[in-house]
Amino acid sequence: EYSCEYGSLKFYALCGVGGVLSCGLTHTAVVPLDLVKCRMQVDPQKYKSIFNGFSVTIKEDGVRGLAKGWAPTFIGYSMQGLCKFGFYEVFKILYGNMMGEENAYLWRTTLYLAASASAEFFADIALAPMEAAKVRIQTQPGYANTLRQAVPKMFGEEGIWAFYKGVAPLWMRQIPYTMMKFACFERTVEALYKYVVPKPRSECTKGEQLVVTFIAGYIAGVFCAIVSHPADSVVSVLNKEKGSSASQVLMRLGFKGVWKGLFARIIMIGTLTALQWFIYDSVKVYFRLPRPPPPEMPESLKKKLGLTE
Repeated sequence: EYSCEYGSLKFYALCGVGGVLSCGLTHTAVVPLDLVKCRMQVDPQKYKSIFNGFSVTIKEDGVRGLAKGWAPTFIGYSMQGLCKFGFYEVFKILYGNMMGEENAYLWRTTLYLAASASAEFFADIALAPMEAAKVRIQTQPGYANTLRQAVPKMFGEEGIWAFYKGVAPLWMRQIPYTMMKFACFERTVEALYKYVVPKPRSECTKGEQLVVTFIAGYIAGVFCAIVSHPADSVVSVLNKEKGSSASQVLMRLGFKGVWKGLFARIIMIGTLTALQWFIYDSVKVYFRLPRPPPPEMPESLKKKLGLTE
């Protein structure tokens, strides 16, 4: 019934396609909310709250102004999704095989954390140039209105460094976020099937399985937003200002400053993460990819622990 073998090249490639669709589409859909969040972080005097931020933006730039930065968002997050989801599957299988079946079960949370951190390391290198362009377009009035205007201007001013100076703060923001996103999702799915869903996953319809995916994705998203928000504030300010370092920005913002815009981000990231997992899992269903059930204790381990009859 499957279109390919678990862990084959075709499997990884189609997982990458799922990642492109899940990250590219969802991040582009929430560009208006992201734009207001970025502006609240870099200019809190002018953009005091979510609703105030929306009204000021519409008053100054019209409704079209809310879509500023959609092109770098779509391209950047599609690239990021390809690497994030594609490499996660690669590293999960690779590290799992290195650990062996029993350890991969006992230390599965560590396995999810290590695989997702490794995948995100590469995903951020793919995302960084477009993220830098997006923040310039969204937060510097009059700098550039489109990606075509922003890229040559940035390259002319600072060379290739302009596109990669935000990669370290991106790692600070995205790696903890992604570790939480994948590990929390995997363990929440496991818990939902164990304690909430009244029947095993094999007896659930595809639709019921996707509902579980969506709920687990939303729960993971709320935790993701909280864990990564301080670094997100630093990234927004850093890309707006020339010549500042991440530590200088952190010192200046202080403890209260780094939590500005958290409520907006919880709504955005919760919905975003739930939709991403839903789209990703739907792509797996559509292409008939193998979707292993939640992990169960290997028979050999049950014997060792005296749990078998």
